[in-house]
Amino acid sequence: MEGMLSSVEEKSLRWSLITAVAPLTWGTTYYVTKHALPADAPLWGAVLRALPAGLVLLLVVRRLPRGSWWWRSLVLGTLSMGAFFALIYVAAQLLPSSVASTVMATAPVVMMLVAWALLAQKPRVLALAGAGLGVIGVAAMLLTGGGEIRPLGVAASVAAMLMSSVGFVLATRWADGVDVVSSTAWQLIAGGLVLVPFAVAVEGAPPALDGRAVAGFAYVSLVATAVAYLAWFSGLRRLPAGTVGLVGLLNPVAGVLVGVLVAGEHLGPLQVTGIVVVLAGVVLGQPAVDRLLRARRSRGGAPAADPASGGVPEPAVEGGPLGVRRDPVGVQ
Repeated sequence: MEGMLSSVEEKSLRWSLITAVAPLTWGTTYYVTKHALPADAPLWGAVLRALPAGLVLLLVVRRLPRGSWWWRSLVLGTLSMGAFFALIYVAAQLLPSSVASTVMATAPVVMMLVAWALLAQKPRVLALAGAGLGVIGVAAMLLTGGGEIRPLGVAASVAAMLMSSVGFVLATRWADGVDVVSSTAWQLIAGGLVLVPFAVAVEGAPPALDGRAVAGFAYVSLVATAVAYLAWFSGLRRLPAGTVGLVGLLNPVAGVLVGVLVAGEHLGPLQVTGIVVVLAGVVLGQPAVDRLLRARRSRGGAPAADPASGGVPEPAVEGGPLGVRRDPVGVQ
């Protein structure tokens, strides 16, 4: 990279770093769930993760949904929080933390495809290449991860990945006129409430929590949910969905490193290689890298036209009063 970054590139990189808070904290939840939370109450575990986080954010904004946001919150909360948390909770109990987190890292490819269909965000070549590297890195970490791999745990991880990918893209499509704190609060509360009757029917009364479990839920709910989802949805409003998905590849990296540093899990040579490849994929898929490479190839140093957008130079990263992208086809 030569010279100073442009303001657009600086904003893109800054929002990527903010978005990275989410997958880095999510990667730690596998260990916390497995070692601090009750193993036989996945539905109540999901409720106790979503509801406190949503209520705290609602106390901050003091704003209730209006109009279509009542049913939108229910749909998004179910896809991205309620059912998602329950499935992740099951996966964390049945799989090693490194395996559970790497399965989720296939989300960038799914998010790119869903964003192409729903948001007209056509994936760029470098973004697809970054996703490809991510899949290769994920495979390296998954195939060399220690511990028993249970099919039910893998199925739960895959289902969670698919549902959350659709929910994240829909949240971007429906972001009009609502601030990110309010929409995040509503989704978390809706996702928690929709699980309550199922938790009562299947698991009975809420589980008794000791001090370790209370501390674990406090971290998972307030840090790895409230703060993490604010960072994630803020990134989705200012970056292409595929780019945000690529940043999500930091999730398995964090999961593997926590497993190694805290749980004493084995880190083999292929896992190390996988981590390096994943990080390369994250960097390669960033819009700022694409712009710098195209600008370097252009003689005048002006931003080059994006082949995927029909020869039209790419617009700024942010747009609109809320930072919601208003880009044509080919923005990703």
